[in-house]
Amino acid sequence: MPQTEYKNNKEWNGRGSLRDFITKLVMHKYFQPVIISIILLNGLIIVSETYFAGNSVLLALDLIIVWIFVLEVLLKLVGYGLKGYFSDRWNIFDFLIVVASLIFYATPFVSILRLIRVLRLIRLIPAIPALRKIIDSLMKSIPALTGILGLSFLIFSIYAIIGTTFFSEVLPYEFFGSFHTALFTLLQVVTFESWASQVARPIINEVPWAWAYFVSFIIIGALVILNLVVAVILSYLGQDDELEREEKMERLLRENQELKGDIQEIKQIILDSYHKKNGHDQENLK
Repeated sequence: MPQTEYKNNKEWNGRGSLRDFITKLVMHKYFQPVIISIILLNGLIIVSETYFAGNSVLLALDLIIVWIFVLEVLLKLVGYGLKGYFSDRWNIFDFLIVVASLIFYATPFVSILRLIRVLRLIRLIPAIPALRKIIDSLMKSIPALTGILGLSFLIFSIYAIIGTTFFSEVLPYEFFGSFHTALFTLLQVVTFESWASQVARPIINEVPWAWAYFVSFIIIGALVILNLVVAVILSYLGQDDELEREEKMERLLRENQELKGDIQEIKQIILDSYHKKNGHDQENLK
């Protein structure tokens, strides 16, 4: 949640109490679950419209939900402030979806309106922390994945060229007839979708050594490359947890050092008072 700085803003003055109330409202522990429930209800309405197209009740409920989302955005804008609200990129995404819903709601572009309605369901991602964490990790892993994706494209290209060179006359054109059709066929092979009966076995019957082509491609493409992608993503998923643990350890270390300092000061005060008392007692004895 973005943090607001409204306490130091003197422009609010008398309106500060209203903003305090709205801030407490949007940061209340039940506010986000209510929004999630409304998003899920919106999804049920969208699904229902596929069975009951043009139903007036469903359309009315959809319009009510749109205005609820508008109210949510307005409350967050007031509660967090413009800077605090737009500092979170997920809030920017929410804002764009809600604005697009309002713009296209009364337009004749039915297909675009339906697309915007479906995109509203993506708002579940920022609303649910677990989903948000996964997407954030995926976005952070993109730079690391570029090298793996480049290697994947190189391997696919090499095998596609080999396939078009040796297998173009064995199967119909849509399998290895050209470079782009060969790429699509290899994608089918790497996903294990009917690759053996539809692609591999007919070719092996005509070209006996083709088994080495398919076996090596599956080992490299499916078992190695895809596992590398999964490993990179999992490493970034665990990275956030590791950072949180490090921050907790640093905070505990600082608190421990502060506590030691306080104890040392108390000890020094006690020693000073003890020495001062002994000094007074010796003077009284003299």
